[in-house]
Amino acid sequence: MKETKQFEAESKELLSLMINSIYSNNEVFLRELVSNASDAIDKEKYQALNSNGLIPIREYEIKIVPSKENKTITIIDNGIGMTKEDLINNLGTIARSGSKDFVKKFKEAKDKKYGDIDIIGQFGVGFYSAFMVSKNIIVETKTDEGDAFRFESNGESTYTIEESSKDNAGTEITLILKDDTEEVKFSDYLEEYTIKELIRKYSDYIRYPIRMMVTKSRKKDDSDEWESYLEEETLNSMVPLWKKNKKDVSDNDLNEFYKMKFYDYIDPLLSIQLNIEGKVDYKALLFIPSHKPFDLYSENYEKGLQLYSKEIFIQEKCPELIPDYLKFVKGLVDSDSFNLNISREMLQKTPMLKSIADNIEKKIIDRLKKLKDEEFNKYLTFWKEFGEHIKYGIYQSYGEKKELLSDILIFNSLKEDKYISLKEYIEKKAEDQKYIYYISGQSLDQIKMLPQIEKYRNVGIDVLLLDKKIDEFTIQMMRDYSKVEFKNIASEDSLELKDDEKEKLEKLSSDHKTLLDTLKEALKESVDDVVISNKLVESPVCISTKNGLSMEMEKTLNEEKVIDEDIKATKVLELNPNHELFSVFSSIESDTELVKEYASVLYDEALLLEGFEVSNKREFVNKLNSLMIKAFKK
Repeated sequence: MKETKQFEAESKELLSLMINSIYSNNEVFLRELVSNASDAIDKEKYQALNSNGLIPIREYEIKIVPSKENKTITIIDNGIGMTKEDLINNLGTIARSGSKDFVKKFKEAKDKKYGDIDIIGQFGVGFYSAFMVSKNIIVETKTDEGDAFRFESNGESTYTIEESSKDNAGTEITLILKDDTEEVKFSDYLEEYTIKELIRKYSDYIRYPIRMMVTKSRKKDDSDEWESYLEEETLNSMVPLWKKNKKDVSDNDLNEFYKMKFYDYIDPLLSIQLNIEGKVDYKALLFIPSHKPFDLYSENYEKGLQLYSKEIFIQEKCPELIPDYLKFVKGLVDSDSFNLNISREMLQKTPMLKSIADNIEKKIIDRLKKLKDEEFNKYLTFWKEFGEHIKYGIYQSYGEKKELLSDILIFNSLKEDKYISLKEYIEKKAEDQKYIYYISGQSLDQIKMLPQIEKYRNVGIDVLLLDKKIDEFTIQMMRDYSKVEFKNIASEDSLELKDDEKEKLEKLSSDHKTLLDTLKEALKESVDDVVISNKLVESPVCISTKNGLSMEMEKTLNEEKVIDEDIKATKVLELNPNHELFSVFSSIESDTELVKEYASVLYDEALLLEGFEVSNKREFVNKLNSLMIKAFKK
């Protein structure tokens, strides 16, 4: 008995979006249906292997049957098949686990004019890609022990389900193609050469034979005449790309595989093909994208590599195979060493998996180091997209990964005015320089204007410019590089002084003790100390910090609400003894009330020079106005 059912409202919207939107690559329908057929065989084979002989292992295959006469193309598999409930759940309710998200992302992609970006397979709706080329779809399916059923829909508002006469397990999907238009010649998909090319382009790695009757020619017996005949031909190599010899795999093969497999529209920045033999044997294909995945920072983003064992698909995303800081890496791992009889949960926790994961992490970092050393401009592309993830790897591990990752870190350099590595910094520093100097800020332009930089620039000491929030936290976790400690030039004791310089500074501090004490008392709510500076050249004041917590770190920690209370850095107001403003204050230092009155102006000026907001703008402006009025009256 034929039943007519309505698509769910959400599914209708998705169908309308897919069918009526113009894709430049509607050819992906064949890839999606072949992939679905392969998945169905994977499931059938997995069940057979674990059934203790109750389910026979058959000769698995996928067949493609085009019919120019009927304007149909049929994809047939002898996989697991579907029950009536499966048809309703999987085809009647499109992308039941993610269609809302799909619709949202689809609309976003169209708004951004990325209409040709292939995002079909990401939300489990690959079957419905067939409506881009079909006006009607018929699905006949049967499980090993169950009844056969027929599903039919024109992709509008309803579908029908009825019993079928299909007598063998598996699924047949017949597409009745749309009529040709001026824009699209749908009948091309019935041509043998088109089907062959699409299988080679998208599905050559499928491990099961994809077969089709093809037209061939031969000489007639005892004649010079040629005749045509039909012969079944296997269209795919059946050797997964990751199992091919490296010399037989071109960069183009890797690029096309990546784009097809991971739904990207741009070639990967880097491809890594691994064939590891040792305590644990495995093969892997790893890809570093050229750009951040659009959902990389969403709550729903799942890291992980695809996991295969003995050519059986085990897991779509195995998170144990990749560390958090490399979550942007795409790829797959295939190993014959796993025991398929153990559960998936046990498999994920096996030490063997941990060993593979550690090895993969090291291989990725080794490859990035090589890229940095040999193709620095290309490495810059990687760094600008994913550099913060590498720094996060050091921070997240509390510095445990610094030996692994420190040689691929790069930072902007004050002296070089470009990105340099820590190794380059060490090689170019003066022999008697004890530290690797750095300073952090909100942007490179803002950092370069900081007062603390002035003396380092003048004497030719290089400083690393940290313009990302995570930079300073990473440096703190590292503590040193190649046994040379890091030192923030915004710290009070950053600059190394000679003995005569120390003596001069001590005398200045002693001579102006009254001024320093008065300012310290006036600013006790804002700073912990007021001192004579040894690092300022042109600026009158700056704010330095003590005990390792800089003002930038204070700001970040408070923004992130690490704890309920505000975190406070130990601040020190530094005065430039060579600036005219210091001379003016020195001349009135005996008038403690007047010094106190304008102490906050000095502090607020220092805040502004550091790139921070003044807390009480009205008071700051009033005091400036007062100073100008007094100056003009004189």
